[in-house]
Amino acid sequence: MKEKTNFATFEKLDIRVGVVEKVEEFSEARKPAYKLWVNFGKKIGIKKSSAQIIEKYTKDALEGKKVIAIINFPSLQIADFISEVLVLGIYSKGGVVLLSPDKNTNIGDKIG
Repeated sequence: MKEKTNFATFEKLDIRVGVVEKVEEFSEARKPAYKLWVNFGKKIGIKKSSAQIIEKYTKDALEGKKVIAIINFPSLQIADFISEVLVLGIYSKGGVVLLSPDKNTNIGDKIG
């Protein structure tokens, strides 16, 4: 278990619902991954993310899928791609399982 934190630290994270608009294979990445373009609505727009989720998801299964992401981390360059958001998932046996809402939500909705 990691060290305890507090609610003020959690409040600094901007975690939102987005929908995957586009998916490409990321052959330049060191570990197998996809390039994702995630739409967070009119205010935020489309942001890019690199995601190591190929064990459990096909490109077709990802397009149109709602996901949960942290949108206020600094951008990270991975090979020739700038990852702007961190799509959240659960490390499980056989690969990462993405977090997604289990009820109808709007893209851009804030978690917290």
